[in-house]
Amino acid sequence: MNNFPSREIVRHVRKQYPVGTRVELVRMEDAQAPPLGTLGTVRGVDDTASLLVRWDNGSGLNVVYGEDIVRKIGTETNAND
Repeated sequence: MNNFPSREIVRHVRKQYPVGTRVELVRMEDAQAPPLGTLGTVRGVDDTASLLVRWDNGSGLNVVYGEDIVRKIGTETNAND
């Protein structure tokens, strides 16, 4: 069974989070996660709709679609919308 998001979802996330979008970490269940509230810049969106983020603290941990939550700076949108 394929648990990956559809191409349509990937396109939607790419449109919603273009390269350069600033985000704030809201939730990430990972031992290596940056602290909640950490800011970062989107570097891209991969084929699984995960956000490739360069966090301001130097971390490069991706935001996993359907698991982790970020919000755009200045908006209330999250990566799963």
